[in-house]
Amino acid sequence: MLITVNSEEDMISLGKLLARVLENNDVVYLTGELGAGKTTLVRGIARGLGYMGRVTSPTFTLMNIYPADIKICHFDFYRLEGNELDDLGLEDYLERDGLSLIEWPQVAENLLPPEALLVKIELVEEDYERERLVAISGRGQHYQAKVEELKAYVNSGHR
Repeated sequence: MLITVNSEEDMISLGKLLARVLENNDVVYLTGELGAGKTTLVRGIARGLGYMGRVTSPTFTLMNIYPADIKICHFDFYRLEGNELDDLGLEDYLERDGLSLIEWPQVAENLLPPEALLVKIELVEEDYERERLVAISGRGQHYQAKVEELKAYVNSGHR
């Protein structure tokens, strides 16, 4: 599924829409270059799940937890090497109740579940002021069904 996002407000709206299909214990992998809008999308998901507090990138803290309708664990692995993740106890967080939103999942591919919702955000023409293309796909039957559910929302005009 490919969606064009024209502004920060549109990215937040897309996050709110995504929140409609996400549930406890889901895992979402967010990829895209620095400044593409991953954390903005997380802010929209958090708003859609009832969290109205501040949402920031956990680049230096590695993880932020937001108490929403579903607890949100927001990870950012940008500054880590794969071997540094072994000591974090990542599996403990992924096995507990909550929604896991993971920026830069490619750093920890060998430690992460193979099934997830994949969200790839690309800049158009390398221009941070222009629209973004957001590709959403599901790895595994559970997440493929979520993409179909999301398509139904988009096709029905819900944004």
